[in-house]
Amino acid sequence: MTPTSDGLPFPDGFLWGASTAAHQIEGNNVNSDWWQLEQRGGSATQSIAERSGDAADSYHRWPEDMDLLAGLGFTDYRFSIEWARIEPAEGHFSRAAIAHYRRMVEGALERGLRPMVTLQHFTVPRWFAERGGWTADGATALFERYVAATAPVIGTGVRHVCTINEPNIAAIFGAVQELGTEEPLLAGLPLPDKAIGDALIDAHHRARAAVKAISADIQVGWTVANQVYQALPGADEVTAAYRHPREDVFLEAARGDDWIGVQSYTRTRIGPDGPLPAPDDAERTLNGWEYYPQALGHALRHTAKVVGDLPLIVTENGIATDDDSRRIDYTTGALQEVAAALEDGLDVRGYLHWSALDNYEWGSYKPTFGLIAVDPETFERTPKPSAAWLGGLGRTRVLPRAGA
Repeated sequence: MTPTSDGLPFPDGFLWGASTAAHQIEGNNVNSDWWQLEQRGGSATQSIAERSGDAADSYHRWPEDMDLLAGLGFTDYRFSIEWARIEPAEGHFSRAAIAHYRRMVEGALERGLRPMVTLQHFTVPRWFAERGGWTADGATALFERYVAATAPVIGTGVRHVCTINEPNIAAIFGAVQELGTEEPLLAGLPLPDKAIGDALIDAHHRARAAVKAISADIQVGWTVANQVYQALPGADEVTAAYRHPREDVFLEAARGDDWIGVQSYTRTRIGPDGPLPAPDDAERTLNGWEYYPQALGHALRHTAKVVGDLPLIVTENGIATDDDSRRIDYTTGALQEVAAALEDGLDVRGYLHWSALDNYEWGSYKPTFGLIAVDPETFERTPKPSAAWLGGLGRTRVLPRAGA
């Protein structure tokens, strides 16, 4: 990539899009484990302030969402399909749900959006959770069976498939629980459940083979949450020991994939005694994370160091804010990091912003990550200035220089 007088260009074919997850935008996902958790108001490890309910009603309004993204200038859309809808009861596969998600793939293609399909984004069917989740006998084979059943959805027209979203977070919170709305990513994450982590790695490898059996042309990978562990003086060994089970084992499991998804939002500083909170004077986002757009550059470089010669795609990056000018500022900083990584020779293939829509952030609607606002009563969509700005960059594929 060669800088020009106009700015920092992104390569031809670069994925330029936004991401969503089914449970967070569809609404009424009544057969999932998360819906059940919401009705109870939480669990022993978390409380849920708000239920997902109708969410953004994107199960019905996906054409409007895609129309907006395509019209704004985006070329790619990452969305997930819901296992609990496709297999609402064990062994029963809904032809209607499969047809619905196939219509979404076709709708994206018709609008000039390249679909990236995620097969599992935190939620699982209620029946799967009740039989013991990922560590139950035969669990990974059941996931493999579900993946095979998605053939009508992903078999044609889908270039990129993500098997499992952020397995390291799923393992840390036990099966499929919340990503965390405030402290978990700030004060340091506990050790992942090793049995769940091992099962998710096995499930990923099984799913990769199942997808390739559907079509060898599909590029398969998974996404890992990168916490950007930064060692303070004297904390290098502590940082390495902290990072490896929480992140690197899942990156290592991607070796042999077609690509790896990098997901980064903020950083975690590590001192000799472990994780430290954000500096007292740090700007914080609506969910309490430190405003630190440089995290994405660190995440890309660390991921590349671990996975080796494997294409990188930024599958999530964004900020929870009610000040859209700060979203533009944050994203500008993050994209500068992507451009610098490209200039340094890293094989970065795309940038997909989190999120296309303001959505249900695993217990609350308050952290607004979306490029597009959604009225909770009428479901009216209103693109924010950041949406037009970021979509416009997708048309030119050139990031203006600082101060330009």
